[in-house]
Amino acid sequence: MGVKVLILHQHFKVPWHGGAIRSYYLARALARAGHKVVVLSGHNGDYRRETIDGIDVHWLPVRYDNRFAFPDRTRSFLRYIYLVIRRSQLYAGADICYAISVPLTTGLAALWIRRTHRIPYIFEVGDLWPDAPIALGFIKSQWLKGFLYGLEKKIYNRARAIVALSPPIKSAIEGRINNKTVHLIPNMSDTCFYYPSERDLQVEQEFQVQGRFVVTYAGALGYANGLDYLLRCAGVCQAGQLPVSFLIFGDGAEGAGLQRTAMQLGLRNIAFLPFQDRVGVRKIFSITDAVFVCYRPVAILETGSPNKYFDGLSAGKLIVVNFSGWIREEIERESCGIYVDPNNAGSFVDGIRSFMNDKPLLKRYQNNSRRLAEQKYSRNELSKKFVEVISGSRQGHLLSTS
Repeated sequence: MGVKVLILHQHFKVPWHGGAIRSYYLARALARAGHKVVVLSGHNGDYRRETIDGIDVHWLPVRYDNRFAFPDRTRSFLRYIYLVIRRSQLYAGADICYAISVPLTTGLAALWIRRTHRIPYIFEVGDLWPDAPIALGFIKSQWLKGFLYGLEKKIYNRARAIVALSPPIKSAIEGRINNKTVHLIPNMSDTCFYYPSERDLQVEQEFQVQGRFVVTYAGALGYANGLDYLLRCAGVCQAGQLPVSFLIFGDGAEGAGLQRTAMQLGLRNIAFLPFQDRVGVRKIFSITDAVFVCYRPVAILETGSPNKYFDGLSAGKLIVVNFSGWIREEIERESCGIYVDPNNAGSFVDGIRSFMNDKPLLKRYQNNSRRLAEQKYSRNELSKKFVEVISGSRQGHLLSTS
């Protein structure tokens, strides 16, 4: 028997929007399993309602942009909570709420719904928050740090269960709270949409990368991503006259500054492309040899579950990372990627050169990427696991929600 599931996700995306669409696939899996699904999301426009693949989506007027400074982001997060509370008629009769962070403040809405409407919630944790903004220096007030850590603990403790997107996030949460089920459901590899292919010669011509080793970065262009390192790698490659081209596309506050720096450095082997939808990403992947997953060298960022990693695996690409942690351990264990030193751009050249000179080695690593995507991160399999988590949570409907 189906249940009514309320999904709170301020940044809900659908395939034709581009960007991360994990929550769309989770919602669609629930709808296909016979559950009624209501999504409350924010967007830069007026309120509107749509039915998308059986999902009842309510777009609340909450402005947000990756370029927002921290105070503006905070105001956006708080407005989303306010509008969720005001729209309580939309989730009347819901059996379970699935609240997705980041930000952590989404949990405030889930707490209010639990207390006021007696609807239990499951909380999804994609980043350890507030650890990340504190480690990056965005939150300096000792009082605010204490308040946010207290809020985090309360949100975790009041949840019926928690879904963690990476093994270190799961371990961290289990170390902070007791007697709480923490499920591991990482980000997904869409092996039906992204897949290995022969290099598209027309696309090579379009981007002028014929005969070159192409390294692609697809994702946020934010402070945490530390993409100045990628510029240094491009500079070392250009100085060494290596036939390597870098393609960077995405959106974020650092984008314009990175382009200015690249021009000032006279980098001719790097191109900044507009934000791409999924079809555009797949097109660029058709000429890509390696996908670069880049972060600033801050330990907390090593715990995340970046979408670009799973897309790169699906497309069968060599994975390059400049951070340690569980992803580095996995790509080295599975022989599908390499680690490069974030403090030494020369190590990128050292690491990539062997794959440029040994095509069978490159092909072997790329095949290993695809195999890992199929065997461990298949969207279909992880969606089934998610549906089981939601269905299983219903069995606890007699538990207290006080």
